[in-house]
Amino acid sequence: MKKQKKTVKSLKQMIKESAKKIKKQLPDFTPTVGIILGTGLGALAKEINVKKEIPYKNIPYFPLSTVETHTGVLILGEMAGKKVVAMSGRFHRYEGYTMQQITFPVRVMKELGIKYLLISNAAGGMNLSYKAGQLVIIEDHINFMGDNPLIGPNDDDLGPRWPDMIEPYSKELIKIAEEAAKDLNIPIAKGVYIGVTGPNLETRAEYRMMRQFADMVGMSTVPEVIVGVHCGLKILGISVITDMCDPDNLEPADINKIIKNAQDAEPKLTKLMKEVIKRI
Repeated sequence: MKKQKKTVKSLKQMIKESAKKIKKQLPDFTPTVGIILGTGLGALAKEINVKKEIPYKNIPYFPLSTVETHTGVLILGEMAGKKVVAMSGRFHRYEGYTMQQITFPVRVMKELGIKYLLISNAAGGMNLSYKAGQLVIIEDHINFMGDNPLIGPNDDDLGPRWPDMIEPYSKELIKIAEEAAKDLNIPIAKGVYIGVTGPNLETRAEYRMMRQFADMVGMSTVPEVIVGVHCGLKILGISVITDMCDPDNLEPADINKIIKNAQDAEPKLTKLMKEVIKRI
């Protein structure tokens, strides 16, 4: 008796299947803004007028969040007069997922209709002018993860083989965010983010090297931005500085304190994100 061959689905087929499952639960809902919420920054989800919440486990091909502070729910609703889809919980390379798995939800959100992608993260501050709890707009990044979500065959229907990274973070959205922060009286800086795999924090020598090129370091965001650029989205990234990474005055990392610093900054981030979405 011959064994049946297992059908290997293409990335495009998987994206469409996931999007179809989501659309089936909320027909005629087309979001324009996608949001990815970082470590300790889930309170923004409470500001959404929720139409539907879908656990990741109920969406085909979605990974599951294994980080305690990430709830693992896709939220569809309205915020500041716009239809949004928000990831309450993201995925990281250190969880054991591939770069393609980490970025799969970005492609699904694009299939659902988004044109803008707003990303938040918790980051360590290497620029010593920063302070814990400060918001920093990401103006550029360095991929120091040793991997790329676009490696492998390219589907031209999803994006170009060689996407241009001249402007991964939209100058238009950065300007909107700066103006919104000024009007809301929220202090904000701009900086370069370097993405690493983690899960360990960096050595003193690594901080000394990295701070020559970047202002903050984190374990996310870069893969999602690469895929967002690949599929033609306008992207805004905002880091919350949760701890200072001064190699000459380094203290043992306190994860609870890092998460608390992120949570303490949430009200500012929430106000800013809402205002940005309103002005888009």
